[in-house]
Amino acid sequence: MQPFSRKVVEIQPPIALIFDWDNTLIDTWALLHAALEPTFREFGLQPWSFEETRQHVRRSARETFPELFGDRAEQAIATYIQHYREISIGKLKGLEGSQAFLEKAANEGCGPLSVVSNKTGATLRDEAAQLGWTGFFSALIGAGDAECDKPSHAPVFMALSISGVEAGRSVWFVGDTDVDLVCAKNAGCTSVLLRDTPPIAREFAECPPDLHAKNFSELHTLLAQHGFFKSQLPC
Repeated sequence: MQPFSRKVVEIQPPIALIFDWDNTLIDTWALLHAALEPTFREFGLQPWSFEETRQHVRRSARETFPELFGDRAEQAIATYIQHYREISIGKLKGLEGSQAFLEKAANEGCGPLSVVSNKTGATLRDEAAQLGWTGFFSALIGAGDAECDKPSHAPVFMALSISGVEAGRSVWFVGDTDVDLVCAKNAGCTSVLLRDTPPIAREFAECPPDLHAKNFSELHTLLAQHGFFKSQLPC
């Protein structure tokens, strides 16, 4: 694989952080796949393999399900959400290091934390409550909350309006997929790719990340280097 050559950009110190939810903060690939499989079968479609799920799940259901299910899209969305909620009960868990990171960032960071997800807004907020994480965030914006979903800038602007922060390069958007990076670009924010594998050229040719962190420890280091924590530099 051809390694990614990072573009040269001026990184602004962060005054606010926005996170994707699924597989950025919490581990849900298996749950998403398990809910999609019966949904596909009930509507007469061949289910995706696990790897296909990882490849295709990017945009919100209200954008992708009409392409998959045609005029039965709304019924399919309701079926999928029902399966997902039944399957995920008691199985939600944060990615390694996520809760400790959020606790530190919420308590010692120099700006608010928000979530912008393509998961349905009501489900997103319910999951945050189940994990006891609601208090970490000034805004939890999911699919259907704004006029358009990611990669549109609309949900980012909604989250920032609630947080009282203006969009710009001093807002860091942290996510694990190309849709997150495009969303960050559309909103004029700094994009941070958070995943254990480094970016490669063919994945992000049109919208490369500004920064990459393999895990929450590396993300903490990046933020500390740019003065986000009160204990290190004045806000």
